Amino acid sequence: SIGSLTSAALEGPLGAKSAPVLLRLDRSMSSVTIPPPACMLRPLEVPLRYLFGPGPSNVPPRILAAGSRPIIGHLHPEMYEIMNDIKKGIQYAFQTENNMTIAMSGSGHAAMECAVFNTVEPGESVLIAINGIWGERVAEIAERMGANVHRMVKTPGRYFTNTEIEQAIKKHKPVLLFLAHGESSAGLCHPVDGIGDICRKHDCLFLVDTVASLGAAPIFMDKQNIDILYSGSQKALNAPPGTAPISFNDRACHKMFNRKTKPVSYLFDMTHLSNYWGCDGKPARVYHHTGPVSGFFALRESLAILAERVKGYFPTSSVTFLNKKSPFFICVLQDLRLPSVTTIAIPEGYDWREMLTYIMKHHCIEMTGGLGPSIGMVMRIGLMGYNCEKTNADMALHALADALKNCKKSKA
Repeated sequence: SIGSLTSAALEGPLGAKSAPVLLRLDRSMSSVTIPPPACMLRPLEVPLRYLFGPGPSNVPPRILAAGSRPIIGHLHPEMYEIMNDIKKGIQYAFQTENNMTIAMSGSGHAAMECAVFNTVEPGESVLIAINGIWGERVAEIAERMGANVHRMVKTPGRYFTNTEIEQAIKKHKPVLLFLAHGESSAGLCHPVDGIGDICRKHDCLFLVDTVASLGAAPIFMDKQNIDILYSGSQKALNAPPGTAPISFNDRACHKMFNRKTKPVSYLFDMTHLSNYWGCDGKPARVYHHTGPVSGFFALRESLAILAERVKGYFPTSSVTFLNKKSPFFICVLQDLRLPSVTTIAIPEGYDWREMLTYIMKHHCIEMTGGLGPSIGMVMRIGLMGYNCEKTNADMALHALADALKNCKKSKA
């Protein structure tokens, strides 16, 4: 006890020096007035849920097991080896040979900000294709760091033609064009072919978001001339949220490492992150931040599972399963539907929030409404990676039918 330690300390010559410290500690402990919260004295409880929304997805046992391995130091040689494996796995998933390929410590938003912060300087022109929430987010990020933002806007579910994109690039002369390959708020998988060629023609970097599409729809970073590509761990890759693959090609690196001003974020500064990931050619890696060790274990395993699949992505999709039986109208053109997230029109006369609440309560299934500009327009079902099974599609459709039967329908 503190009291016995204090008495012992008072007996010895060295103890006499430490007694005042222990007495102060004794007084401070006895003066605690806020009791331990009751919730912290109970064991952790987490319900079993079927995550059939746009992400995160259910994590397979193999990846959960990888994430539960004993922690090692984030600067240990063994950790560097695992990070090197992750880099190679991302290169395979992205279909790129870019040396500047890493995993961000954070969600897909971390990679999104990293891409903008490092390649755009205050006052520079950027062009954002907005047909859902992710373009809106990137536009706000770019404005916050002082870029001159130009928006191309379409309603959720619509896509931009290459002609429209080139005309906007000619007009605004941006240093960066952003496009979401997998626009999860609308269920759209945007065509990418030819856009990278247009960007190179006009000396513009091409930034692509694949958070919702990587592992569900094919993407070819090098062949499609994508300069910066990023994703997230928690969707079709089936890893827990918290890590975000990103890659920069030589064109992006030249812009990134020859800027006049420092990036607005120290944590996301690729000058430091490139060394942390062993991408800068220097013999030693210098401490920058403590990476999510367990998260990297899980990400490595998810990339290993992806590598075991011959095509590099999951060949089946929620669209394939749901189209066969769904009585609902799908809100995106057939050939542009995002494989991982299917958007359906809200059934006429029903409160979509009431339906989703009913499905969660009675079926333990998560589905979601729209996001950003698609709120009130659609409901979203995600069957990706580990969850992409016919039995899960049947379960989702059964839950929807049950909600239609038991939720109140307005007379309007």
